[in-house]
Amino acid sequence: MWDARVTRDAMENATEWLGQAGLRPTRQRLALAELLVGDGQHRHVTAESLFESACSAGASVSLATVYNTLRAFCDAGLIQEVTVDGSKSYFDTNTHDHPHFFWEDEGRLTDAPSEQLVITRVPDAPDGAEIASVDVVIRLRRT
Repeated sequence: MWDARVTRDAMENATEWLGQAGLRPTRQRLALAELLVGDGQHRHVTAESLFESACSAGASVSLATVYNTLRAFCDAGLIQEVTVDGSKSYFDTNTHDHPHFFWEDEGRLTDAPSEQLVITRVPDAPDGAEIASVDVVIRLRRT
């Protein structure tokens, strides 16, 4: 998936990323943060793919720890959860509003070009509710 070698820059990026959200840099959080943002690039991961990468990198974390850590990162605003099919969750380190492509044949999520998306109107929220966000996932199949 990506190069999981730990570097000083990756550790510093991970520590700073956790610090900006006020999260304590535990060993597990640092290991996962290094994989997510250590090289400064954005990622789309599942809990399972992050767990596999962590194991490959020699990190001692359980799948339950990965799930709990991803939830803490979401709650802190460091990542956003993108749900596909109502059952499969991807986690995106790019927290700005943007659309996604979901590659059905590969089970992969990528960013779609925001500048090409035009939404002219969304339905009014029911009484007593407000629209928190609009998620756009465009499903693709190879031809």
